[in-house]
Amino acid sequence: MNSQIGHLSREQALAACRPWTALAPRIAKDEFLARLDNARRLLDAAGADALLVTAGTSLRYFTGIPWGGTERLVAMLLTRRGDPIMICPAFEEGSLRAEMAHPMPMAFWEEHENPYALVADSMAAAGAHTLALDPAAPFGVFTGLREAFGTQGIVDGTSVIDGCRARKSDAELGLMKQATAMTLKVQALAAGMLHEGVAAGDVKRFIDGAHRALGADNGSTFCIVQFGMATSYPHGVPGEQYLEPGQVVLIDTGCSVAGYQSDITRTYVFGTPDAEQSRIWDLERAAQQAAFDAVRPGVSGAAVDAAARRVIDAGGLGPDYRLPGLPHRTGHGCGMAIHEAPYLVRGNDAPLVQGNCCSDEPMIVIPGRFGIRLEDHFYVTDDGAAWFTEPSPSIDQPFQRGIA
Repeated sequence: MNSQIGHLSREQALAACRPWTALAPRIAKDEFLARLDNARRLLDAAGADALLVTAGTSLRYFTGIPWGGTERLVAMLLTRRGDPIMICPAFEEGSLRAEMAHPMPMAFWEEHENPYALVADSMAAAGAHTLALDPAAPFGVFTGLREAFGTQGIVDGTSVIDGCRARKSDAELGLMKQATAMTLKVQALAAGMLHEGVAAGDVKRFIDGAHRALGADNGSTFCIVQFGMATSYPHGVPGEQYLEPGQVVLIDTGCSVAGYQSDITRTYVFGTPDAEQSRIWDLERAAQQAAFDAVRPGVSGAAVDAAARRVIDAGGLGPDYRLPGLPHRTGHGCGMAIHEAPYLVRGNDAPLVQGNCCSDEPMIVIPGRFGIRLEDHFYVTDDGAAWFTEPSPSIDQPFQRGIA
């Protein structure tokens, strides 16, 4: 089709998927310990003297343990002084110790025992009375804690969790740079192996295999592949699709490297774009750039969102969330979760700070026809923003030269 779209056989694309060699350093033990100290400092703002972090991305952030939530409580209890305590089923001790980035005391409960009473007892032993609860904790955890020591002792721990995680260190940025570079290469190879009649499901399977071959944690973290009218739905529609000439192609995918995420969308046309496809693509790219140009420390997420919308409104679309136009926020934070604070959306007046990482994706939807989403991520610097991945140059050149 051209030098970047449809120019490779599947075999050629697979042959280019070699293990990644520019590996970013993993998070060191000292950084994990500094995160705990930061959380202790933030307990004052939350009006608490302890923090409970349940299984999930925040537990991995503080302990290195990549543990998914189940009905059994696995959590870290952090108080103002002393070591954190891992609350867990006794039979899981060996598995959890093997994953810890730094050693910590453990408090065990047996299958017939109440783990929430163990949390209350551990807090009492540390002289802690008010607990900041991980905002991602299941409601069942809240009800168990409420029965153990009452709602008066439980407060929202969002300010502690987001206060730590939203501002990335140099090591975190390095892991995200590796993840985004890997996904951008996979995106370029996927574009290259497209051909008339290819099934969206086959493209998804290629993308997952390519991420695995490059060395991502578990293949693709997610993958959306849409053709034609299906691209007018931001997260697609169910059912198989087969590529036809002249259709818009939207691929949104990402991977994880040591728990840190990438999330990149590329949109282009398989064949020759028509005038309306080109016009909307150019408007989308201008809105994406306007959002990026608005970023600097002290500027709110709402202001960045507004910058993108001004461009789209001036192009005769919208306003607000009306279609044709931009139906959702301009961007979201990204790190160990694909979507996390801070959000680039109206009403978020919190100022951006150095180290924040966000997507920039002010998608334009033309109902019943197509959608254009260009998504790259940036991190906030001392005086502006820097891209993790360079944006698409044009509708018929979706990648910078030399990506794949």
